[in-house]
Order: sequence, then C-alpha cells, then structure tokens
Amino acid sequence: MVEMKHIFLIPSLFLSSLSAAAAYTAPKPIGGQSATAASTTGGRRAFLSNIANAALVSSTALVANPHRAVAADAAALEDVYFGAGCFWHVQHEFALAEKQLLGRKDKELTSLTGYAGGTKTDAEGRVCYHNFKSIADYGKLGHGEVVGMSIPQSSVGDFAVEYFKLFGDKGERADPMDKGGEYRSLLGLPGGRNHPMFNQVEAAASNQGMTLVDGKGNDPDTLGKRLVYVMDSKKFPFYQAEVYHQYHNDFLTPAYGKKYNDLADAAVDDGRIKFTGCPDRV
Repeated sequence: MVEMKHIFLIPSLFLSSLSAAAAYTAPKPIGGQSATAASTTGGRRAFLSNIANAALVSSTALVANPHRAVAADAAALEDVYFGAGCFWHVQHEFALAEKQLLGRKDKELTSLTGYAGGTKTDAEGRVCYHNFKSIADYGKLGHGEVVGMSIPQSSVGDFAVEYFKLFGDKGERADPMDKGGEYRSLLGLPGGRNHPMFNQVEAAASNQGMTLVDGKGNDPDTLGKRLVYVMDSKKFPFYQAEVYHQYHNDFLTPAYGKKYNDLADAAVDDGRIKFTGCPDRV
C-alpha cells in the first residue's frame, strides 16, 4: 500500500472559536477530480500523497459518536454506519438518501465521514487520517473508511438497499484503484446480526449478490470478493473523521458543488461536526 505523506491544518472557519489561536489564512479545500484523472494518479491516496503544504496542529476535543438527534423522537433513532471504499462519495449518496427516504433538510443531515472496524485507538482515544506524524493513523489501527448516520430503526432496511446499490452489477466498490483494509466494505449496526432489522439488511445484500460475513476487527480488504463485513457497532464504534473530509468532492464524479461543500460549515456551526483532536487540513 502507498504510504501517505501530507500534513494537515485546522481550517480557518474554526479560528473564531479558538481564542488562543493566532490568525492566519488557510488554503482552500482541494476540489474534485475526474475519474480519468484519478485513475492516472493512482486514486485519491496517490493524489493526496503529493500535498504537503500546511503546518501540523491539533485540537483538544475528541469525538467517538458525533451524531445529534434531529427528529422530534430522538429515542427512535440509532447510530449505524456503512463503508464501501473512499468515504467521500459514500457520504454524498447517504446525504441524498436522508433527504429522499426521511425528508430531512440540509441542517438535519447526520451522514458524516469517519472510521470504524478497528480494535484500537491511540492513548487519547483518537482515530485519524494518515498524517506526517502518524498520529492515531486509522490504517495502522485497523479501521476502515465509513459513513455514520442517525436514522430510525425502522429505516435501516431502506438504507441498506441504498448501500448495496453502491456495488453495482459487478458487486464491487466504485473505486477499486484504492486498495487495502482501509477501503474494505463493512456495515455497523447495534448488535450486528442480532439487530431487529437484520433480515432486511440480509435480503438487500442477497438481492445484490453480496455475502455478509461477521467482522472480527482489523479485517482485510474485500476487493473482488463480493462480501461485506457485519460489525456490532457497540463493540466497533464509529469515529468521526476530520472536518476536511466532510462533504468533500469525490474523484469519481464531477464536483458536487459549493452548496454541498458548504454543508460542512453549517454542520460545524450547529455542532453536528466536532473537533476530533486529529491533525486537520484544508
């Protein structure tokens, strides 16, 4: 696997909330790239490995479960996650699903990129993206990229249907150029196979020709295997990713647009996105 070599910065939108921080101008987020361009550079990982133009800083707040209930009956919601390769495009698809299946507005969206499926964090409870100082590197800690969300238990089956559509007729993730356990396919439900709606998840997988396998943690890549690891999210929780990775353009499609990208700012402002304590860069 290609080793990441880039540094991160806390984005400038946070400076107002960090009274002790000195003012500076942070570079703008890197935009989307066509599928053709991505493939010629070895995918997102190879592209990002060439970026090293920011200083390393970190915040103090940690996030293991970032989701805030947005429905009137918060008790009816539960936290789940789904992973299928790079989490950028997966987040976009689940943001659409929240709108279409639940009728949520932009400020009610809970789909956030993150990490799950590993058995470890660092000593401070962090799980982070690849960074120069190897702080809590999610790959080294055995985690995969996922998108977590808070949805009604009764909707888990519907979201599972949307998830398995991501694999297409070939039963493969959309970005096979990214390889390694970090990009494995996995889903997390409270209780795993014992979840009350698991039969619907299983049916959605079967309809797509996919096999569900119990994840043990630190599991290997699923590339070319048509399988998805099932995780008990109580044992293998979701860790929110850095702000840079939220509502980001993807390499596989044209840029999603400024309105979509700006959802990250709104989610920071109202607290749906938290500081993770990890190096962050925009």
